[in-house]
Amino acid sequence: MRAANYTVGDAECVVYFFGAGQGGSVEANLTRWKGQFTLNGQPAPAKTSKKTVHGLNVTEIDVTGVYVAAGGPMMAAQAPKADTRMLAAIVEGAGGNLYIKFTGPLKTVTGNVAAFEALVGSFHKQ
Repeated sequence: MRAANYTVGDAECVVYFFGAGQGGSVEANLTRWKGQFTLNGQPAPAKTSKKTVHGLNVTEIDVTGVYVAAGGPMMAAQAPKADTRMLAAIVEGAGGNLYIKFTGPLKTVTGNVAAFEALVGSFHKQ
């Protein structure tokens, strides 16, 4: 379920929260997100990393290419979008994980990397 939705120029940042044990594993989400991008007709390379933020495990992914994500059951299908970048993070919490996806034109997302990292860095254990 979407917990928050932000627009940053012509890009979108969405925070999802499904509750404890919901939303799929970290690896399943990374695999699905990687599959939403191609480059020259092949899967786009993705950079993943892990870190700890205020005692919370965080896994991040950064991928650029043609965004080919299909619409979900409640969403209209989208045409592929070239020169798109996605920064995403999964913040693991005892009450459930937060899934944060920032997707949009390469220039917009690249210009807001520091803001995305500040958002991810703002989460604390309760």
